[in-house]
Amino acid sequence: MRFNRILLSSTLVVVALVIQVSVLARLHLPGAVPDLVLLTVLGLALVYGHVGGALVGFGAGLLSDLAPPADHAAGRYALVLCVIGYLAGLVKPENGRLKSATAPMAVVVAAAVGTTLLYAGVGALVGDTAARHVGLPSLLFTAALYDLLLAPFVVPGVMALARRAENDPLAESSASAKSADISSGWLSSGTGLRIGNQRGLGGLKVKAARARVARAGRIKGVKRL
Repeated sequence: MRFNRILLSSTLVVVALVIQVSVLARLHLPGAVPDLVLLTVLGLALVYGHVGGALVGFGAGLLSDLAPPADHAAGRYALVLCVIGYLAGLVKPENGRLKSATAPMAVVVAAAVGTTLLYAGVGALVGDTAARHVGLPSLLFTAALYDLLLAPFVVPGVMALARRAENDPLAESSASAKSADISSGWLSSGTGLRIGNQRGLGGLKVKAARARVARAGRIKGVKRL
């Protein structure tokens, strides 16, 4: 990943995690907690593609695993968000821009449901049965509902920032300046060659004129003699 991608992704994930832990988790909403980190990963994956989405998802999930008050094994949510980021990146369009809001909303709902199911599945493999006591159907419904309501305020902004970082104006200006230098170099080299040729032709013409004058003088001298 490029440096601007790493910097932007790290900043957005940290800000989303802080808001989720310090604000959204303390609202004590029924069912699941709105997953702002998941929405940030989805927005970045829709611009960066499946490879970038997997990397961002793994880093965001690992940071969520280590951030307090985490009460599960480290790496559990990293695996889940890595898979979700990879799958969401497969939906990325060719130009990085989505034509309608239907596809992102469908991705958000599928990611919310898939994240809950994968998290519960991985927990069942390691012996964590907390999802059974809370109620998996209510978790699925509330997770999809909260993320769907929060997505219009998060995903478009994250995608806009990611696209702006991809189209770096400094890089574009340096590239245009470099191309301008190259083109000016080509023009100057071409002009120099032409001027040199013209100068060479002019020198030959002057020499030829002098030779003609000298010959004419000699001829006149011979006639005078």
